[in-house]
Amino acid sequence: MTNSLLAPFTVASLSSFFDSNLWGVVKNLSFFFLAVFWLAVAYWVSKDARRRIEDPWLIGTSTALALLFPFFGAIVYMLFRPPEYLDEVHERELEIKEMEARLGRREARCPVCQVDIDSNYLVCPVCTTRLKQPCARCKAPLEPLWQVCPYCEAQVAPQETVVEDTWERPPHLRRSR
Repeated sequence: MTNSLLAPFTVASLSSFFDSNLWGVVKNLSFFFLAVFWLAVAYWVSKDARRRIEDPWLIGTSTALALLFPFFGAIVYMLFRPPEYLDEVHERELEIKEMEARLGRREARCPVCQVDIDSNYLVCPVCTTRLKQPCARCKAPLEPLWQVCPYCEAQVAPQETVVEDTWERPPHLRRSR
């Protein structure tokens, strides 16, 4: 019974298949698609290298590597290529420059409502929070740490910091008098 199953697959039938025109067509199509895939991989390496690398010599080297060593060259390129595109690097550099410029300007903001304020304001125009105290003589805005007015040389009285306690304590935390 085993002989009847193996009968169609004899050595003679296999050799006749490899001698047939069908095998020649399959073999030629396989080589054609393999060559097209090889060229497509080399094109992809060239295109990807142009998006990731600025140096034209490195772009040419990576493309030549992909062409000279089919598939292996593309794998080597993928192992050593830069991790990000040049557009992403440029965009990140612009964001960093913008952040540095914003930090350099040091925009003043109200500590309560976060609205932009001028450095000469005594009171926030939106939430009326006292920002600075005026000089007793010339009424110029003074910074909290100043001890002398830089505009009129008057001594600055120490600021009394009054903290209003608007939070009501629960009954179990209230002090008994």
